[in-house]
Amino acid sequence: MNPTTIEIKAKLQPEVSFDNTAIAYASLSNRGLWKSYAIFALMNHNLLVKLGTFLIKTAIKWHFPVKSSIKSTIFGQFCGGESIDSCQQTIDNLAKGNVFTILDYSVEGEDNEADFDKTAAEIKRTIQKAAQQSKIAFAVFKVSGLGSIEIMIKLQAGEALNDAEILAMQRTEERVAGIASEASKFNVKLFFDAEETWIQNVIDELAISHMKTYNINGKTIIFNTYQMYRIESIKHIKSIIQVADNEGFTVGVKLVRGAYMEKERKRAAEFNYSDPMQPNKAATDKDFDEAMLFLLKNKTKMNLCLGTHNQESSLLCAEKMTELGIDTNDDAIWFAQLLGMSDTISFNLANAGYNVAKYVPYGPVEAVMPYLIRRAEENTSVAGQTSREFTLIQKEVRRRRNLIKN
Repeated sequence: MNPTTIEIKAKLQPEVSFDNTAIAYASLSNRGLWKSYAIFALMNHNLLVKLGTFLIKTAIKWHFPVKSSIKSTIFGQFCGGESIDSCQQTIDNLAKGNVFTILDYSVEGEDNEADFDKTAAEIKRTIQKAAQQSKIAFAVFKVSGLGSIEIMIKLQAGEALNDAEILAMQRTEERVAGIASEASKFNVKLFFDAEETWIQNVIDELAISHMKTYNINGKTIIFNTYQMYRIESIKHIKSIIQVADNEGFTVGVKLVRGAYMEKERKRAAEFNYSDPMQPNKAATDKDFDEAMLFLLKNKTKMNLCLGTHNQESSLLCAEKMTELGIDTNDDAIWFAQLLGMSDTISFNLANAGYNVAKYVPYGPVEAVMPYLIRRAEENTSVAGQTSREFTLIQKEVRRRRNLIKN
């Protein structure tokens, strides 16, 4: 019996291993490796993280001169720079390992129309930068950075908006539409980031509306993000795939586990409504993998970006791609991780020929601190995340020491 095309491809595609720290940390000098070692050694202690975030918040509040220290440590680990142009070295370093960039303007807390306009203009600049450089794979934005969260909460809750709020929401929608149009104009894939459940329906409606406009004629420009720690997410994914099939557009899906669990549970208890979160991590993992496999089987109807630091899910995706005869570099399938984390996943997948991108946050140090503090707190709350990062860096330190000895 002659082998099928899928069987031949399966034999040709390389096996993926996440054990190779030499590949993962090739872009780091010895000094850079030791700096990462020190940062994750500190982050490996919850009490030190809590104390450090408190001291940083206090120092910034009272305008103490700590910017240079922050910039050379935690900011340098997890951010590309303070501006688009200052991210170029990071973009180039990632490209050496065949890893693409996602420029992420990570300024949070805007609360007025001038700031919303400024953010919209900055997101458009990231799209234009991506159009100029082949190693920038996507653009990304948060709808909450373009308009009032309070108005979105009222809108989703079905509360009546006054005239001023109606106009403000219209301006928000115009900013979103302008960014989506810019992405289509420059043929740059665009992520709508996921946010809290109490505004997520508003975001979903905006994202799907622009999918119907731009994800046609063989192109997938607009991606919505689905957080699989939400009980309803897998149902939403299957539903939108069916809608797309009926209406003739493709679905862009960024699949993540989620980032707001503690906040979600607290609000559900405070307002006495049913907790929208999965009961535990195992249930989240189950739905994440089930959604991933469902999407891969429906590849003709969607584009997928797997946003995860989970080795098991990453390996399962690679194995399923082989099983289904999907090329490692098929542009419809991507993996993504955050800058400064999970390099063993990112660079080993890229080395095996898969499409991989790193989120590269950027912005003025003071303005990006809320993001960095949230990232530090999230890392300590995810079981084993920081310890795993620290263990892998320790392994690479030992490997380099042995090279010197031998």
